[in-house]
Amino acid sequence: MTEPTAENLARRKSDHLDLAIRGDVGFRRTTTLLECVRFVHDALPDCAVSDLDTSVHVLGKTLRAPLLIAGMTGGNERARDINRSLAEVAEERGCALGLGSQRAMHKDPSVTKSYQVRDVAPNVLLLGNIGVVQAARMSNQEVEDLVGAVGADALCVHLNPAMELIQSDGDRDFRGGTETLARLAEALSVPVIAKETGCGLSRSVGQRLRKAGVRHVDVSGAGGTSWVAVETRRADAPGQALGEVLWDWGIPTAASVAQVAEVGFETVFATGGIKTGLDIARAIALGATVGGIARPVLQALDQGGIAGARAHLEAVEAQFRATLLLTGSRSVADLRRCPR
Repeated sequence: MTEPTAENLARRKSDHLDLAIRGDVGFRRTTTLLECVRFVHDALPDCAVSDLDTSVHVLGKTLRAPLLIAGMTGGNERARDINRSLAEVAEERGCALGLGSQRAMHKDPSVTKSYQVRDVAPNVLLLGNIGVVQAARMSNQEVEDLVGAVGADALCVHLNPAMELIQSDGDRDFRGGTETLARLAEALSVPVIAKETGCGLSRSVGQRLRKAGVRHVDVSGAGGTSWVAVETRRADAPGQALGEVLWDWGIPTAASVAQVAEVGFETVFATGGIKTGLDIARAIALGATVGGIARPVLQALDQGGIAGARAHLEAVEAQFRATLLLTGSRSVADLRRCPR
């Protein structure tokens, strides 16, 4: 494999943004299966909307609602504008924010500013991001420096073998991933979150992660944006052919959450096709701690600027509160116990 240059990484990031906003890159047949989770309606909730407590305590921070703007981008000026806009909204709405892969800033420190948002979001729960293959080649201090450079509260170490196989210059050697996660979970000053990228985590992988000392995961399941599809759209002919076959590869988000929830993680982020507050509630009922939204927020920002992203998240929170009321749940903890 030829290591991509900083210029190639920047171009890849720009391609990813274009495809995520406007491309036909959704799963074709696979759904999240969240639509299969049905709550039992409570016609006599005996509480007011003002009585509801949607807050959750996650990784040392209190979120106003169990909502994450999931990591998407970084590495060029366009990404900088997006990250700073989303950070401003996250700070205002009291939700968590994820950054895109910091691989680009490790290769080219001049793009570090595209990930730095603490000046506009001093209180937000901020998640850094690096690939497990890249982390395997880095020292503990190099990874710690990535965390410190952006002021992250935790580090997502992403697992993405499916999308890498489609890239002509993608990784082909995934050895040492478990050992790398174990090393970082023990050595870093912040929590490590093992994160998939649209293909989900199985129970068996969850068990291996827990044995390695990882206490937090992001399932990033199938059913929303297919990152195999994203890479297929920009691949060479062999990659396109492989991507067409694997387009719908992955574990649906609902199934992944249900599987890893049994393993005993402290935090389970549910991302992958989450679109509404009802989806977040469904994921929490299956065992998630927080639900994360990526593409719909990016599209809202693209179409309506910061005001558009703000309005979208306000609507998601309203949908989540409505679900609490209609299940007779006064809190997120109650929602986890409600009949379904």
